[in-house]
Amino acid sequence: MKPMWYTNKWIIVLMHSAAWVLLFSLPFLLRPTYNPNETAHPQPANDQANFIISRINDGVLICFFYLNALVLIPRIFYKKKYMEYCLVILLCFAFFVGQGWLLRTNFNPDRFFTFRKHIFFSVFIFMFILACSIAYRTIRDKIISDQLAKEKENEFLKTELSLLRSQVSPHFMFNVLNNMVALARKQSDQLEPSLIKLSSLMRYMLYETGEEKVSLEKETEYLQSYIDLQQQRFGKKVIIHTSMLPGDKMYFIEPMLLIPFVENAFKHGTGMIDHAQINISLAAEKNNLLFEVQNKYNPTSEEIKDTASGIGLSNVQRRLELLYNGQHSLLIRKNDHLFTITLQIHLS
Repeated sequence: MKPMWYTNKWIIVLMHSAAWVLLFSLPFLLRPTYNPNETAHPQPANDQANFIISRINDGVLICFFYLNALVLIPRIFYKKKYMEYCLVILLCFAFFVGQGWLLRTNFNPDRFFTFRKHIFFSVFIFMFILACSIAYRTIRDKIISDQLAKEKENEFLKTELSLLRSQVSPHFMFNVLNNMVALARKQSDQLEPSLIKLSSLMRYMLYETGEEKVSLEKETEYLQSYIDLQQQRFGKKVIIHTSMLPGDKMYFIEPMLLIPFVENAFKHGTGMIDHAQINISLAAEKNNLLFEVQNKYNPTSEEIKDTASGIGLSNVQRRLELLYNGQHSLLIRKNDHLFTITLQIHLS
């Protein structure tokens, strides 16, 4: 998705700089003009000292603005540590008041300047910057959330089109049907359970994938039906070990998220490979899913694979980044003629 113009980092820096310059210029722009002939409102005794002190105070407020927006709110407030957050804000206020008082009393002493007036003035400016910082963080999070929602929607549409075009390899469907024709000619007892598995697989692809999330149990059943049909197709040519433990708790997952890894194993782990073997394991416990698929592969094989089949690992990785950002890990390894993917997902 094309980034918006206001997300450019240089535009952001320019807008922030302009906002700070405008904000801290207001006291000078709105300050009344003094008449040299009037004695009722004399000019300040030391304009240069006042200017330096004001700029230092402005710098402290700017630092607090970004400290609160970028550090305190996401790391303390969002984690529901409200007491700690209030304590840190009070400490920041005390530092702001203290440094301002020290600057005034040491570099520009004024007999009309009192600590009480200093605190009274500091409360208003500090609370104003605090409110601006909170508003900035809220707006920033809303923009990011909206962008992520749009990106998820676009990715969902792309994935949906990809699923409709080839949810599983068309070669797989043709081979299964041909295998069933052979079973029918032999009048094999395996024909009926094979038809039931194929029906279950098709039903899941046609109806369940329209949902935003499905139960992990249904996803596991779909995987098992796919594996059983492949096992029937290859017979003893491929050794398949499976372990599916979806757990006792009702977990939910995006549909068709795991099948590309299994399909990839059958696509690249069969054919011109000696002693072909595929290992598939799934376990869910304590809100964590561990899914691993391992297959033998031949790196020197020139066999042409069906590039149009399946969703593809790159698209699955993109879906994982959007759907489980920061809540998953995907490890892909190639060693000793073994291709292994290990996927961990934190399930809500």
